[in-house]
This record gives sequence, structure tokens and C-alpha cells, in this order.
Amino acid sequence: MLDEAVAAMAKKPVPSFQSVDVLRMFPTFVWKASLGPEVSGPLNQALLRTLGEAGAPLDDLRPGESWQSDHKLHEGPGISGLSDHIEAAAEAVLEHLKISHEGFRVTGCWANVNAPGAEHRPHSHPNNYLSGVYYVQVAEGADSINFHDPRPQVGIIRPPVRELTAENADQVTVMVKDGDLLLFPGWLQHSVDANLSRRPRISISFNVMFAAYAEVMGRPQWQGGRRGPS
Repeated sequence: MLDEAVAAMAKKPVPSFQSVDVLRMFPTFVWKASLGPEVSGPLNQALLRTLGEAGAPLDDLRPGESWQSDHKLHEGPGISGLSDHIEAAAEAVLEHLKISHEGFRVTGCWANVNAPGAEHRPHSHPNNYLSGVYYVQVAEGADSINFHDPRPQVGIIRPPVRELTAENADQVTVMVKDGDLLLFPGWLQHSVDANLSRRPRISISFNVMFAAYAEVMGRPQWQGGRRGPS
């Protein structure tokens, strides 16, 4: 849509413009992958069984209630199948971003159960490079997640818009289904609207950080002993 607008502008007879272009800078990404039903079906059944055995209230929450597990699910054997997909997804994202690293690890992993009417307010996951969520059970009316504009200064001036686009929106809603896996920067604020379905909304959230961050990546990215202009 933006390319079409630029092309239309370029066709207008504006003598002072020899050419018109839009430079996209500092993108904010959300990486979305979907497991096929032949994979997600058995995986989700195993996850529900594991959560049930751990005492998760999968069916007896009151309307508007939410429940979260301990954040050490990744340390147990019950979600090893999901852990493989999380690691593969994180590796793909870091490769896409051309990030050099010496390994990464899941620093936290927990289950979320949201009864009908339950929501999750805007928040972020500090002290991690990536955050993510895997969807075990969603239904129509509880099948979305919101991502909020990370630039606080854009709220200073809010002119009316004729049409919402990716270039002028301050919130982007991503639709999801069972078996979807999302990864995004840990600093990116996100929220979940109230569950408008009749079923609990069940997801598993996680964080990913570089394993050698303090030992290697946290060091100054320059070498001493060099002479030259500062």
C-alpha cells in the first residue's frame, strides 16, 4: 500500500521532485510460524495433559480469572517437544537478523490460562532479547494479540487518519490459531483483549536470551591500544 502511494506521488506533475522514495528505517518485527495440524495436534494434547497433571485449572476458572504457571516449565520433561520448536524458531529469527552469538537459552517459560472475560494488560518482558508465545487452545473471540507502538513520542500529535495502515496505526492486532508460534523483541509492549469465547484461552509464553551475554556480548565492542582521531 505504501509503495502504491509513493508510485502515485511520483506520477504527479511536481516539477521540483526528480524522484520520490520512502526509506524504511528501524523496523519492529513479529515473527510468526505455524505448526501443521499433524504436528500441533499431538503436541497440544501432550501439553494439555502435562498442564493438567501439574494442577493447572484448565476448566474451573471463574469468568474473568486468569492463571499462570511457574516460569520454569522448560526445565521439566513435559514440554520437550515444544522446546525443540522454540529453539528452532529462535535460531531462524537470529539468522534472519544476522545476529552473531555463541548460543542462547530459554530463560523462562510459563503457561497462561485465561477464562472467558479475562484479559492481559500491556506489558513487556525486560532483560531478554526475544519473547514469544505458543498457542495451545484458542477460539473465535479469543484468537488475537495486540502489539503497541514502541515510540512514545508519536502520541504527542495525533492527526485524524482517513484509513488505518501499517504506517499510521499505533497498535497492530495479529490473529492466531492453535499451533501458531510468535517471536518478537522482548521490549515490545503487547496485550491481550478480553476472552470473548466460551472456552479458556491457553498459551505458553517464553523468553530467550544470549547464553554468553555477560561473559562475551556485554563487553565493550571496541579494542584498546589503537591510535587515531576520537
